[in-house]
Amino acid sequence: MQVKNNMVVGMLLGLILPLLAWVFSEVFFQREIIADKPGVPYLIAVAINLILLKQIYKANAEKAGVGLLIVTFTAVILTFVFKIKLH
Repeated sequence: MQVKNNMVVGMLLGLILPLLAWVFSEVFFQREIIADKPGVPYLIAVAINLILLKQIYKANAEKAGVGLLIVTFTAVILTFVFKIKLH
């Protein structure tokens, strides 16, 4: 996979899946998602982002990998703060 070695490109790649998870869970499937597990679509998107991160680092695009990593960890933190209720 050819990825431009730029942090902004990595951030944009990292935003795609969490934004798709938000669109599907909040806009299209608002009532169909299991009410007990509201964070699942976001955590699946994060897992796929981490697989993409591995591929980016294999392609020696470290700056893009850092951008993707920043967005991925921000998505994890936001998911835990806003979607997953910790007791």
